[in-house]
Amino acid sequence: MDKIPNIANIAVPFYIVMIIIEMVWAKRNAPALYDPRDLLTSLSMAVGNFIAGVLAAAFVITTSFAVYEYRLFDLPNHWSIWILSFILIDLAYYAVHRLRHRLRWFWASHVNHHSSQSFNLSIALRQSWTGFFSLSFAYNWPFVILGFAPQMLFICAGLNTLYQFWQHTQVIKRMPRWFEYIFVTPSHHRVHHANNARHLDSNYGGTLIIWDRMFGTFSEERDDEPLRFGLVRQLGGYNLLWNIFHEWVSIAQDIWRAPLRYKLGYFFGPPGWSHDGSRETSDMIKARWAESERTATAISNNVAPSNVGSTSDLITASAVGG
Repeated sequence: MDKIPNIANIAVPFYIVMIIIEMVWAKRNAPALYDPRDLLTSLSMAVGNFIAGVLAAAFVITTSFAVYEYRLFDLPNHWSIWILSFILIDLAYYAVHRLRHRLRWFWASHVNHHSSQSFNLSIALRQSWTGFFSLSFAYNWPFVILGFAPQMLFICAGLNTLYQFWQHTQVIKRMPRWFEYIFVTPSHHRVHHANNARHLDSNYGGTLIIWDRMFGTFSEERDDEPLRFGLVRQLGGYNLLWNIFHEWVSIAQDIWRAPLRYKLGYFFGPPGWSHDGSRETSDMIKARWAESERTATAISNNVAPSNVGSTSDLITASAVGG
């Protein structure tokens, strides 16, 4: 394991071919699936993410091997350790991904992946330029200390990322039930990218959806409620730099304006938090939606109007995501 293959680079031709195939399919079957301006923004983000990764690679690799010098155990290069490594990396991805949605500092480097109102394979390439500043490189360090070789962890993380590519499509509806129960599928990930109130902060898994089922963050795609993609408060444009840095700018503005005792809340609090209650977090939006659902159910039970349906569309856009 002396040489670490860069799985992301190896997979680039595959990504491009699959995006082209989906675009050809969309032209005949769903023309609105791809917006040329949005596609260009996603591809530009991918190029920037690649450059950022190259610049940070030496530091990330060097520090990982430095941490490895303090490992507690010497784990063998055995197939069972590889499987365990992949499972642990996937669990760590779930935890870090969840944190990226719950801590504004982390959200600032992840929000651009969710900023598109489209949902297609190109969105998988819509990646951050600032992940380094949210310490995304350090989430495998606990496993390095346990004795998992950094090379092994890098490869498993690369495979995890590769698996996630196909999840960003609307072409595939649902997989067989057993597969949907264990693995993350396009159906699950569409829900994750939706801004419908009932689906906010759900389906964080990378490869295995069982983590969401175990930890109470699973949400099922519904045939009776169309998904809306993007942020709760949309950016409303395709400006590349604003897509990348808007949340960092918003954080800086909030910290500058806030009273001293509230400043850290705008950095370490959840997206949408405000000291004066002028904005809403995802928890607040979901609570308001749940109350609306209970009200609609009560009206339906007592009055039985013929046109009572889902009230998710009654939830107005709020400030989550900055």
